[in-house]
Amino acid sequence: MLETVLLSTILLSDTVAIEKVQNLDEVVIVSETGRGRKRSAKGQVASIDEHLSELRNVSLVRRGSYAWEPVVNNMQTERLSTTIDGMKIFYACTDKMDPVTSYVESGNLQSISLNSGLDGNPQATGNIGGSLDLKLRKTSFDNAPFHASASAGHEWNGHVQVYGADAALSSHRTYLNAGAFYRHADNYKVGGGDELQFSQFQKVNVFTNAGLRLAEKDMLEATFIFDRATDVGYPALNMDVAKAEGFITSLSYKHLFRKASWETKVYYNHITHEMNDTKRPDVEIHMDMPGKSCTAGVYSLLTTALKQHDLALNYDLYYNRLFADMTMYPGGAAPMYMVTWPDVRTLNTGFALTDNIRIGRNQSLRLSAKLAWQQQRLNNEEGYHALRVFFPGMEDAYHQTTGRIAANYALSIKNYALSIGAGWGSRAPTVTEAYGYYLNNTFDQYDYIGNPSLKNESAVELNSAVKWHPTERVNVTLDGNVFLFSNYIIGQFETRLSPMTVDAEGVKVYNNISHATIVNTSMTAEWQLTEQLRWNGKVSYSSGRDTDGDPLPLISPVSWQTELQYHYQRLQAQAVVKGNTRQSNNGGKYGETAASEWAILNLSAAYHFSIFNFQSSIRFGVENLFDKQYATYADWNHIPQKGRNIYMNLTFAI
Repeated sequence: MLETVLLSTILLSDTVAIEKVQNLDEVVIVSETGRGRKRSAKGQVASIDEHLSELRNVSLVRRGSYAWEPVVNNMQTERLSTTIDGMKIFYACTDKMDPVTSYVESGNLQSISLNSGLDGNPQATGNIGGSLDLKLRKTSFDNAPFHASASAGHEWNGHVQVYGADAALSSHRTYLNAGAFYRHADNYKVGGGDELQFSQFQKVNVFTNAGLRLAEKDMLEATFIFDRATDVGYPALNMDVAKAEGFITSLSYKHLFRKASWETKVYYNHITHEMNDTKRPDVEIHMDMPGKSCTAGVYSLLTTALKQHDLALNYDLYYNRLFADMTMYPGGAAPMYMVTWPDVRTLNTGFALTDNIRIGRNQSLRLSAKLAWQQQRLNNEEGYHALRVFFPGMEDAYHQTTGRIAANYALSIKNYALSIGAGWGSRAPTVTEAYGYYLNNTFDQYDYIGNPSLKNESAVELNSAVKWHPTERVNVTLDGNVFLFSNYIIGQFETRLSPMTVDAEGVKVYNNISHATIVNTSMTAEWQLTEQLRWNGKVSYSSGRDTDGDPLPLISPVSWQTELQYHYQRLQAQAVVKGNTRQSNNGGKYGETAASEWAILNLSAAYHFSIFNFQSSIRFGVENLFDKQYATYADWNHIPQKGRNIYMNLTFAI
């Protein structure tokens, strides 16, 4: 179940239980075996994107029906940190068609946790907007000796097929779990029945986790994930993806002390992404755009409890290589070649400290800080010299120092829970922002060029929340935050340059503007009407402005949702109505056009039962019941969402 929590994780051995407190703003449970109820109506068969959409502070930029880009506090990938079990992974596509979240599957995840704003998880770097950590599902030691499950699902709109199976073995000395997941989708139909071309995809995900107890308090764990997506269409773009492939591996050592825990993990991942437009009709110049991302890293995390303090000390280091190029094939002429990411090698290392301080019975103070240093070197001569045409004084190596510090105070008084927090943080420019070369952005139809002379972007965050629970059946929460940016990085017009992409409006170069502001507020309410019936609702408002007071792009309009849940014995049912108002403050200055208001109704139900010693469940529902044609503000180029979609899935476990 998605909830706002102060989450305590219990690390167990035969003789010791150590409590580690993490200040998580939201958690969504993915696995059937996770604590609490799962939030997604589709259960474990739901896609990662659908699970992410249940997080209150998260929205998703959608360029097709696959691999949506998470947005936290109305900030995109550049201002977020996304990790998988603490591992740093970087996308390999210059158009952000493969966010980190696209390389895992619901079948190998336990939960998704979100830290909003500058109070990030220990491995997070540059997380001005927030940090996401995808926790892998591991059976662990001393669990059930054998466990297996299988699931199958079908969605009628787009003929989406989903199949998955996994099995686990566990004992006091060892554990092993492994599984596979497969998805296939054809083009879907928008509201009204029209088919949206190039919205198909298919993917397979295989994973295994293993553990070995070296001694009573010493454990070794290993993880391997292979994920491959092929024939992925992107109707909002002018190119599709022939292959997006990821290898993710890690090996970790854990030791339990009497009042402490120490984990050290080494990891390596390799991402390959191949864009092309060979299946698109009427293409004037065909292009191939492959990209590669390789990351090797290590982190060492020590957690301990000392009287009123819960301390966490983390050291992490990673080395990343990003390379992307483009080959254009004009009819009747020789191919043209261009480097778009000039083989940038990034070495980043940092220390993070977190202290949760209990002040009496009803007060707490959380302090967190991180300091990181990084060096970036351009190793492709052709790409380096191409950028030097625009920046004659640029070098082939740069280094930056970034950091963050945050404090949060919480107080509980009778029927109220109050919190107030503040923080400061900075981030280095991304590879695209600093070294990208003629990257076409179909959002505003401009070619973008990086700027190696960019300053680090920084922001001050202020946040507060109040929760009122007059009775055990009623909860009302009002919260908000504001981010005050300095040296905000965004693309700006450069009239002296000519575009390279056919039909592009012009060229933009990334630059710092003196300041910008993003404000987010929301109110949520829950009411347990009866033992079986529960209602909840939420409404949120956001605003983003640049130095001139003009709206920033991709800032959510007023959004709202109301939901009625019914639970009786093994039956669960829910009705959800959600929507957005018209996006009146769209970023027209940055090429954004307004999105219209919309509202849809979703219905779903689930029934849990046992048959032949199998714990089973059946889920069914209908999304967009009235087949409305609509697009949200975050749908790239306003590509329509799915029309009416009926789905059903089955899950069996033993």
